[in-house]
Amino acid sequence: MRKLLKIIDLINTYFGKVAAVSSVLLVAVVFMDVVLRYAFKKAIGFTQELEWHIFGFLFLMGAGYTLLQDAHVRVDIFYQNMSRKQKAWVNLLGTLFFLIPGCILVIDTSWKFTVDAFLAMEGSPNPGGIPYRFLLKSCIPLGFLLLLLQGISMCIREFLVIIGKDTSDEREKHK
Repeated sequence: MRKLLKIIDLINTYFGKVAAVSSVLLVAVVFMDVVLRYAFKKAIGFTQELEWHIFGFLFLMGAGYTLLQDAHVRVDIFYQNMSRKQKAWVNLLGTLFFLIPGCILVIDTSWKFTVDAFLAMEGSPNPGGIPYRFLLKSCIPLGFLLLLLQGISMCIREFLVIIGKDTSDEREKHK
């Protein structure tokens, strides 16, 4: 079981690093877009679409890693004062009732239009736009699958905390 958790963590760590590198690419593309637009008075639709696509990729590929790092936004008014076991209950129930069903819903919903986009080799409808939009659409089910896997890993870990077999030391290795 712990080996499976470690594999899920390693997969999301890899994709988190890929997302981090893509953020550097995003900065470069935005910089290029700004320079072209304001210094040379030349707007290129391709660069703006590329910004959106890189941001979408970064968001989707980094979501599972963000969960692994326990870095998703939450309201800590009550949570911060809870014991570790109480936090484990909140995390377990929140993941079981919200995160996992939400991920399954998005994967199920996005799968059909992703397949349709691949079959049609969907590209941008804009002149000079990105020709391979179907590749970005494939990131939707993949990103939510990564988030789902990390959510399952989180559920197992929080359950282990609840029953007194904490694995937080293993999780710390990925921070």
